[in-house]
Amino acid sequence: MPNRLAQATSPYLLQHADNPVDWWPWETGAFEEARRRNVPVFLSVGYSACHWCHVMAHESFEDDDAAVYMNEHFVSVKVDREERPDVDAVYMEAVQAATGQGGWPMSVFMTPDGEPFYFGTYFPPEPRHGMPSFRQVLEGVHSAWTSRRDEVGEVAAKITRDIAGRELSIESAGLPTGETQALALLQLTRDIDPASGWFKGDTKFPPSMVIEFLLRHHARAGSVAALEMAEGLCGAMARSSLYDQVGGGFHRYVLTPRNGGPLVPHFEKMLYDNALLCRVYAHLWRATGSDLARRVALETADFMVRELRTAEGGFASALDADSEDPLTGKHVEGAYYAWTPAQLAEVLGEDDGALAAAYFGVTDEGTFEHGASVLQLPQDGPVVDAGVIAGIRERLLAARAGRPAPGRDDKVVAAWNGLAIAALAECGAYFDRPDLVERATEAADLLVRVHMDGRARLARTSKDGRVGVNAGVLEDYGDVAEGFLALASVTGEGVWLEFAGFLVDLVLDRFTAEDGSLYDTAHDAEQLIRRPQDPTDTAAPSGWTAAAGALLSYAAHTGSQAHRTAAEEALGVVHALGPRVPRFIGHGLAVAEALLDGPREVAVVGHPEDPALAGLHRAALLGTAPGAVVAVGLPRAADGSGGEFPLLAERTLVHDLPTAYVCRHFVCARPTADPVELADQLGAVHT
Repeated sequence: MPNRLAQATSPYLLQHADNPVDWWPWETGAFEEARRRNVPVFLSVGYSACHWCHVMAHESFEDDDAAVYMNEHFVSVKVDREERPDVDAVYMEAVQAATGQGGWPMSVFMTPDGEPFYFGTYFPPEPRHGMPSFRQVLEGVHSAWTSRRDEVGEVAAKITRDIAGRELSIESAGLPTGETQALALLQLTRDIDPASGWFKGDTKFPPSMVIEFLLRHHARAGSVAALEMAEGLCGAMARSSLYDQVGGGFHRYVLTPRNGGPLVPHFEKMLYDNALLCRVYAHLWRATGSDLARRVALETADFMVRELRTAEGGFASALDADSEDPLTGKHVEGAYYAWTPAQLAEVLGEDDGALAAAYFGVTDEGTFEHGASVLQLPQDGPVVDAGVIAGIRERLLAARAGRPAPGRDDKVVAAWNGLAIAALAECGAYFDRPDLVERATEAADLLVRVHMDGRARLARTSKDGRVGVNAGVLEDYGDVAEGFLALASVTGEGVWLEFAGFLVDLVLDRFTAEDGSLYDTAHDAEQLIRRPQDPTDTAAPSGWTAAAGALLSYAAHTGSQAHRTAAEEALGVVHALGPRVPRFIGHGLAVAEALLDGPREVAVVGHPEDPALAGLHRAALLGTAPGAVVAVGLPRAADGSGGEFPLLAERTLVHDLPTAYVCRHFVCARPTADPVELADQLGAVHT
């Protein structure tokens, strides 16, 4: 019989709806039940595409004996970290403080008041590699709860006090300066491996936000080192198995094998990674004209549309790492993506199969498991005509479509869709792909229709067009506002600026502290043992700096001093952390580059039917000035009639030609009708 999770909208929770464990979702009733029964709460946090979450579920949560013990001695609560990032953040902080590490699945035992006292991540079904078995953990916690209750209560209270007492103050940090940014770059140069192009470390995650900072720093300060580092990182990722060489898009991360062989990916594909990287490669192309950057940006955009777009027009959260191996029938990591020489020959024929094996690094021994290889572009591979390789990729993609596909988490997360909207809108504009702009607009429409209520408050998730019950957090407001602002610049539709304004106003009203710092949850959100507040990036931009960026852009569009002041106060944390830990505050550093550059305000006025307007608009969008905002349309009269953007107010056409105005810090450059001159004013490399 299905448990309480059967009514959830989260695909991850639904995966556990038929477990023999009597799961509860995170709700007040679960903790009331624990008080009534006088038992501890077991909190299990994971997400749909998490490989080890699936492993622990199969080994322990689907086991009848384990379930009987859990149901008798605990109230078990299952949380999708993507639906409740606040719950995940608070208890992950406790796990990391207690154990020195974290990850998913996250396993936390707590009192009925939500106070944690024992922690872990994955527990095996039998003792292994120094880890206790899950059953041993359950029995140990039950024993402590029944025989040493006072001690458990003291530990839980102390941990809760320690977590709740942690505060982050930025009152005296000051604004980031050019020196802040230069010191951050210097620290990054110490972390990079110039031979490989990657940052040092055996586990390599895509550093999207850091690369955006590097590109913006190059644009503002002219740093050759910053551009070279960005090119090296992007080149290393695009050539490696982190990138899906057949279907486009990026996996979650890659590991360096102990034998020093090729990097091995963890195969889940996340919307946030691909949206961020799609935009980064588009911006790298904008800065350099790189053919590789153009190809990767477009292939990643096409991947998102082809494999993550939902029937309602939004974008699904993720594709699983695991899929069914057609040879064994088992679900294993990477089965969908790995190839043997024989499989290549079967699809391509002997000659093209051998060519593809050499080009993509597929060996007889295999670079992955069971003699298979994950495709990459080895440095010493053959030089092959691009058209030939494109044809091979198409044939391999068609053949791969016949394999059992990885599962898809169809949950639409507001923040990540905001990132996708920005990426697709800009790619569509840069590369003359109006279909991508249409997909971005459809996703934005979905967020407004389904996720936004009558007060413009956002819901965190939806599925199948049905809104979820969880309130949006700060990253939702920041990233969705950023997506709407990008869409406004690309389409010239002022309604997206208006919607962004609703969201940033709510940031000011519901998420901002008196000292200008930002909380991850709203003032009226559910109270946990600590109100989460973290300015550092994880796999996606922190809500703090995402909101700061949206506030800054909105202020540039509207001239609102209140929004600019809020952005400046929030960016004090970048001055404090940027020079010390730049890899963990890359998005904040990128926003700081926009602040230091102005950001520039670009108004492009003209009649929509005049073809010259499109050329001027394109030149504005291709400018590399960090964080520049673009408004395009008819001139706006003093009474508000005409153009849809405040920046268009009282702008006139010069000699009745479409005209661009570039301003910053209350000073404007000479109005121009020449796309080349406009490009020069905005630092564009090419048009």
